[in-house]
Amino acid sequence: MNPIAMELLAPAGGIDQLRAAVRFGADAVYLATDRFGMRARASNFTLEDLPQAVAEAHAGGATVHVACNILMGQSDLPQLPAYFEALQDAGVDACIISDLGAFSLARKHAPKLELHVSTQASVANAEAARMWHDLGATRVVCAREMSLADIAEMRAQTPADLQIEAFAHGAMCMAVSGRCLISSYLTGRSANRGHCTQPCRWSYRLEEEKRPGEFFPVEQDENGTFIMNAKDMNMLAHLQQLRDAGVDSIKIEGRNKKAFYVASVVSAYRRVLDGADPADVAHELYDISHRPYGTGFFFDEAQQACDYDGYEQECVHVADVVGCQPLADGRWQVLTRCRNRWQEGDELEALVPRSPVRPLTVRNLRWHPEKVDAQGGPITLLETAGLQPASAQGGESPASTSGIVLGPDDGVSLGLGTPQQAEVANRSVALYSFESPVPVPAGSYLRIRKHHRTARHL
Repeated sequence: MNPIAMELLAPAGGIDQLRAAVRFGADAVYLATDRFGMRARASNFTLEDLPQAVAEAHAGGATVHVACNILMGQSDLPQLPAYFEALQDAGVDACIISDLGAFSLARKHAPKLELHVSTQASVANAEAARMWHDLGATRVVCAREMSLADIAEMRAQTPADLQIEAFAHGAMCMAVSGRCLISSYLTGRSANRGHCTQPCRWSYRLEEEKRPGEFFPVEQDENGTFIMNAKDMNMLAHLQQLRDAGVDSIKIEGRNKKAFYVASVVSAYRRVLDGADPADVAHELYDISHRPYGTGFFFDEAQQACDYDGYEQECVHVADVVGCQPLADGRWQVLTRCRNRWQEGDELEALVPRSPVRPLTVRNLRWHPEKVDAQGGPITLLETAGLQPASAQGGESPASTSGIVLGPDDGVSLGLGTPQQAEVANRSVALYSFESPVPVPAGSYLRIRKHHRTARHL
């Protein structure tokens, strides 16, 4: 199949997710600082950390879009001029905005920033898109309620230099483009200010006022029904149709997700955009945690997952690879940071940047105790062996989640002289090594094929 020319825009809830997105092929990342973003529970970034994060993304060939798309109140306005100036000074490429006042201030105080109109603004027609373009927007993010036909019609009636972005994968909000009042009403936490408690995922039953304590299921199910529980979006098989409709950038939802999730989804979409058959890649999106999949509003009305609120996955993330070096017998020594339980003899799969999944069998599993420096901080065996953090090595190096890397030409031993052998790797975030028949570069993730399901009600 032919490559599909669309930008792949990935979520970066924190620095680990940003690094994973860039390593696995994202053209751009979107993130937020600790202010003005719609995902307050994500790790996010401080303004002080933002320049380094932007520099890492740019070094990997990715642009950085910062979300500033909450519902702005009067008290927010005095902070915005200095905030937008700081984003521009940090080297941010674009700002995602939904509020007209914030948009106006961004134009005045950060003229070098591209301005993207958030899905929160519900741009659902060509006239609205043209109006935003006249005000200075370079991109509009489609309202999630638009069909492919709607997008194609909007594309035909808008300036060619106005980019169109659309969500292609991840959780869907049941409210109009995410503008929900239920969370605020039930809990006092505003979804429009980044504090959504996801009450649309809760289980509901009806109680008639004259029959207190007597509940009536909305459907014939003893656990009630999840009447507002939208399916997750999955448009992997329809990327060419999105491009044909005029979409310039596809967006993956998930700034509350972990780095392994980001890497897995980016990897799948990258492969299809580069020309792989979607049928050969589709299973990758079932290996990670997900709700039942649908295609949103692109082809018809969006569907709900009324049976239960929960996640399924066919694989469990067990370790992050932080180093790899060849052995004399042709095998490879892989150093990992443990995330879940695994053991000697397990059949694992390595999720490798820009490569097909690599199967491997764990042999000679060993535990590596981490030392402590004079300040009480950990010293890994990589540091003990003389390796430097990624920022000190120069050139292009695969960053690990801990920031320590083993480049292909370092030639440094992983220090296997004395550590005790371990049959089971189950110390959370501890270091383990094993021998592999195939190389597994730093920055890869290890998973084990094991079905897992979590749900509030089944």
